[in-house]
Amino acid sequence: MRHLIEACRRRLPLVHFAVDASFWAVALPLGVWLRYDYSIEHVGIGVLKFVGLAVMLQGAFGCFFGLYRRKWAYGSFDEVKIVALTAVSVGETLTLALMLDHAIPLSVPALAAGASLLGHIAARSVWRLYMESRRRPNGENLQRIVVVGAGEGADQIVRLLVANRKSPYLPVALVDDDHDKRNLRLSGIGVAGTTHELQKVTEQYRADLILIAVPSAERAFIRRVTATAEDVGLPVMILPRVDQLFGPINIGDIRPISEVDLLGRKSAEIDTAAISGYITGRRVLVTGAGGSIGSELCRQLTLFEPSGLLMLDRDENGLHATQLSIHGRALLDDSSTILADIRDADRIDQIFAGYQPDVVFHAAALKHLPLLEMHPDEGWKTNVCGTQNLLEAAQRHGVGRFVNVSTDKAADPTSILGWTKRITERLTAHQTTQGAMDCVSVRFGNVLGSNGSVLKTFETQTANGGPITVTHPEITRYFMTIEEASRLTIYAGAIGEPGEVLILDMGEPVRIVDVAQRFAAQHDPPLEIVFTGLRPNEKLHENLIADSEHGERPIHKMITHVAVEPLSPDDAPLDAPTPPAERLAAIATQSATHHDSASMGAAGT
Repeated sequence: MRHLIEACRRRLPLVHFAVDASFWAVALPLGVWLRYDYSIEHVGIGVLKFVGLAVMLQGAFGCFFGLYRRKWAYGSFDEVKIVALTAVSVGETLTLALMLDHAIPLSVPALAAGASLLGHIAARSVWRLYMESRRRPNGENLQRIVVVGAGEGADQIVRLLVANRKSPYLPVALVDDDHDKRNLRLSGIGVAGTTHELQKVTEQYRADLILIAVPSAERAFIRRVTATAEDVGLPVMILPRVDQLFGPINIGDIRPISEVDLLGRKSAEIDTAAISGYITGRRVLVTGAGGSIGSELCRQLTLFEPSGLLMLDRDENGLHATQLSIHGRALLDDSSTILADIRDADRIDQIFAGYQPDVVFHAAALKHLPLLEMHPDEGWKTNVCGTQNLLEAAQRHGVGRFVNVSTDKAADPTSILGWTKRITERLTAHQTTQGAMDCVSVRFGNVLGSNGSVLKTFETQTANGGPITVTHPEITRYFMTIEEASRLTIYAGAIGEPGEVLILDMGEPVRIVDVAQRFAAQHDPPLEIVFTGLRPNEKLHENLIADSEHGERPIHKMITHVAVEPLSPDDAPLDAPTPPAERLAAIATQSATHHDSASMGAAGT
């Protein structure tokens, strides 16, 4: 039997033709029988003559339309379309032939074409069902999954899972909140309830895990489903977001849910034409290109086809990793990678003179608050003096647009990091008044998965068996994915007015202890959480907009525009040793302090 099947597979077009021909051999006598009210006496030699003609026509039209020359998915719409076209063509030709030879009634070819077509489709559909049943996953270690969602994403992944013999997953039920899908079945798997009934459905179908198959799902929805899964003790898997998918969904896209999925946010719609207007065809320089934000800026900027992308960093390993992530190779042997320190004013000027960039994204900075508290001079030299070196060189060599990446620590700053970044915002605003260069700053909070972020720390502590350390039980922070922060930063560079600070909407602040508890609970046994206390000058809660600032959202609902008071380099001792903390605070806020004092004096009067 196996040899017979193999022989048939080698001659598949002939097998298809033989099956199709056999249906015509049955359909024409059947048509005569039906035409004469179930009388067999009219089925004679004339019918057999037209059976032979029908078989020849089936082969001719089948080859002409490609039915026997190409491979189609059994029972697919494409195959059914060609099968129907062939059957109708044979039926019409037989009808024309009957006008010359009235051996059988003219209505018989139409009846036979319909019956034959049904047979052709039925045979292919039965074979498809048989093949799919053989491909269905089986084995002792199959994991039974309840799929959340019954849309296009779920349809694709369920179809893949039930038709892959080696799949480790077996879909057993769907849940969806759309009541119109209550009786829907995808590849034989039915909708068993809504997400609010998820616990009951998982128990009823003895599920081993839950798969969220809604690529466009909001984070609040993901958190709600995950919370239900935690209540029933089931792991959660997820499909990537729509903007993360490269081509059709496949089984390899299924991955465990991460904190990025829970804490991130829905991608904002942006005007890509506005970005193309100032990036496409221009030379773009990114400082800090080896860091988390800088490298992602580079990856996203390549999508807008700049004439040249210049990646600058003092970390050669970071440059290597960034080039590798973009080009798939990292020989570091071309002029696009620039090894330099932004503190070196002469070197920076040399770079701008030689490369003549049109646009600059300045992401190079020292950002770890506790380290800068211990080493404030490093923060001053890199964050402040380095930024001013870039601003002056960019102005001198004709840069058209300068985008300074800032931080939420610059809003009502209380630390070395906050004060130095606030000063850079003001220096950036001042530089735009000194010539034709448009300068803006972009301010946002913590970036998920960046180097040194709390998630990386928790992952390492979990891998090491704990404990997990949190500074304070009530501490909160804003979070955004690297991808989202970078794309909004690029867009902000297109819509910002010269001198503005653009503040990205980070959503609701997240309690760090809640994140720590999820990490702790994933470990067996659960890990201990230790509170270490707030570090010097660390805020319990961050704010994105200072109390003295007034923001507006004139263009994009997720980007706030704030006017920042310019600061002349003459008012900041850039050539002097690092000022003490008190002086840094005064430089960062002196105008606001002066204004407040004047207001209080006027009020006292």
